Amino acid sequence: MTNARIFSIPELEKLILANEKIAFKAKDKTEAYQWIATTLRDYRYSKLGKRERGVVIDYIVKMTSYSRRQIKRLTRQWLECSSLRVKPYVHNKFNGKYTRQDTILLAQVDDAHEVLSGPATRRVLEREFVIYGKSEFERLAGISVSHIYNLRHSFLYHQNIVTFTKTKGPKNTLGIRHKPEPNNRTGFLRVDSVHQGDLPMDERGSPNSGKSNKGVYHINFVDEVTQYEFVACVQTICERDMLPVLKSIIDAFPFVIHEFHADNGSEYINKVVASLLKKLYITLSKSRPRQHNDNALVETKNGGIIRKCMGYNYIPAYHAGIINDWYRDHFNDYLNFHRPCGFATTTIDHKGKERKVYKANDYMTPYRKLKSLENVAQYLKPGITIALLDRKEAAMSDTEYAVAMNKAKYKMLSIIE
Repeated sequence: MTNARIFSIPELEKLILANEKIAFKAKDKTEAYQWIATTLRDYRYSKLGKRERGVVIDYIVKMTSYSRRQIKRLTRQWLECSSLRVKPYVHNKFNGKYTRQDTILLAQVDDAHEVLSGPATRRVLEREFVIYGKSEFERLAGISVSHIYNLRHSFLYHQNIVTFTKTKGPKNTLGIRHKPEPNNRTGFLRVDSVHQGDLPMDERGSPNSGKSNKGVYHINFVDEVTQYEFVACVQTICERDMLPVLKSIIDAFPFVIHEFHADNGSEYINKVVASLLKKLYITLSKSRPRQHNDNALVETKNGGIIRKCMGYNYIPAYHAGIINDWYRDHFNDYLNFHRPCGFATTTIDHKGKERKVYKANDYMTPYRKLKSLENVAQYLKPGITIALLDRKEAAMSDTEYAVAMNKAKYKMLSIIE
């Protein structure tokens, strides 16, 4: 910072007023201090009157952006010493309580005890000095638990410890661990897999016989509020077979999907599924540990629908395509339009305990439950209307559809057998 020329006091006043809305700022503290000292000397600040001193102070404040209080403090320093200098920063450094040898000693103790917890290690260090009288443990006997961990993080500690720990796998952060709360809204799916069993040991051929030991997998999707259900069948639960099924089933639901809840199986909790759901703006959630009811709805459907329909006998994996076609063309429409489900009414008894009661009017098909929701049109996907779904429901009666479905089922089973 330099002054091109020395302005008179009246000129300084005009300069300050003319640049009232403009602010300047010094880049370097040392340079700013030198410029302030030079300015005070050039204007012979010590011999100026009170009014003239105020103008010079205002000028310096304007040019440096320092506060008026700070400029006055620097001015007093200049009047006393005829110079200004920047005080060097002094970093406060405290002497360490624990020495290099103490850290090495802690590493030796951890080696011997295979790295106990902080409180347990502290007790060992205290006993070494108090009970066994080892003078080298005098300082470590009073160490805090938190400082034990501080020393364990030091480079010197790791240089002197030879205890090895098992490699920990990456923590799976995919999915939110919670129970879905739909609040009487559609689009909160519960998903689970059902395995059709393995080939019995006495029927398995040689390794080169070409026989697959694994049976088909049924994938069950159930909406929590309406019990709208879609079932699919795949050969394996790997990404190659699962991803197309997930896409097609999500598209098949007549309403918008908001959350996809599964147990902790890797067929659902993986990066590929998470990426697919993220593109569709669907939340991925998973069951909590030791909370067996988190996915109870779909698990009851596994037994009451899939096992009742397909049984427990082994079905070879290569039949998955035939079964999936039957699910898509017959079974899923039967479940949603022609098979009544029970919807519980929650009551509270005199003790304040919740009880679920199934009344006669609580039994209805998933579509009728969907239709009974208030302002149901807000949940439907674009292009899906109640009139369109009504025509699909009215095409056949419940019993007529069940007969046609079973006829197609027996034809499918004859091919499988």
